[in-house]
Amino acid sequence: MYTSRKKIHKDKDVEPTEFEESVAQALFDLENTSQDLKSDLKDLFINSATQFDVSGSRKAVVIHVPYRLRKAFRKVHVKLVRELEKKFSGKDVILIATRRILRPPKKGSAVQRPRSRTLTAVHEAMLEDIVLPAEIVGKRIRYRIDGTKTMKIFLDPKERNNTEYKLETFSAVYRKLAGKDVVFEYPVTEA
Repeated sequence: MYTSRKKIHKDKDVEPTEFEESVAQALFDLENTSQDLKSDLKDLFINSATQFDVSGSRKAVVIHVPYRLRKAFRKVHVKLVRELEKKFSGKDVILIATRRILRPPKKGSAVQRPRSRTLTAVHEAMLEDIVLPAEIVGKRIRYRIDGTKTMKIFLDPKERNNTEYKLETFSAVYRKLAGKDVVFEYPVTEA
């Protein structure tokens, strides 16, 4: 029997939470009802899902997808996010690939860790996943006198219509996941 349980795979047979089951059910329903997404969603599943408070009444749904399925999810990203935002009305949906951070090897160890598993590389990739319909065209880091730093991320103005209402959500989710303050903007174009 094929059910929504096939749409979520947790590590080490951990039981999914009620919210994760509702997200898996939404994916299952989309696969069965939407003709243009049916073939694309057939083999896709998620690892986990969480819900964050962004500001005031706004909430964000962060869905973690397996790293090896990230390209398949990117193909249907725009349609899938639009449909999931309809199902979870009033909530912004963000898809992020599950990545692993490995600690640096010990002194004298012959084992090298891949560059893609470093903390910096994982945080950079996570940032690209969060803003996905748009592309990052520039970054600036501002260091203040009191020692705090803020990153300014400039997004591609072509996707402004699709992402402008989500900028606050992007920064709140990245702060929650990576612990870094980020401000998202669009570069000012000179006429």
